[in-house]
Amino acid sequence: MTVVSLKLAYLEDADQTVSLPSYETSGAAGADLRANFPPKRRDGIALAPGERALVPIGLRVEIPEGYEVQIRPRSGLALKNGITLPNSPGTIDCDYRGPLGVIVMNAGQETFHIAHGARIAQMIVAPVVQAAFQLVDQLDETERGAGGFGSTGVS
Repeated sequence: MTVVSLKLAYLEDADQTVSLPSYETSGAAGADLRANFPPKRRDGIALAPGERALVPIGLRVEIPEGYEVQIRPRSGLALKNGITLPNSPGTIDCDYRGPLGVIVMNAGQETFHIAHGARIAQMIVAPVVQAAFQLVDQLDETERGAGGFGSTGVS
């Protein structure tokens, strides 16, 4: 397992008693992120069905060059409550230094309360590979060709 060091800094109005991102088991690929609302919203927010909100994490991060952080839903929240991230996976680039926030959406059928300090998403540290784009007159042929959505069958 490769370990990459990420530098974290609390925002000025963040609650520093809220846990930093953490891996809940030794084999976890994702570190859980917790809601860290500013003082006037420490009671959290209620998300109605179909509603989405930007949930603050209360942190900024410095990611080493050559890496990104991906933000993904927590599977338990998705299954039990329909809580998902509409831009999943969200990407945090290594040159971003602003506040972290998670776009959360309630795809469930009941209002869902996001409490201050609740684990709402997970972050994955991943290497970045950039492409060198090359314009050509034609592409190599393949057996599949231009067959798109559903062209390989249903089973």
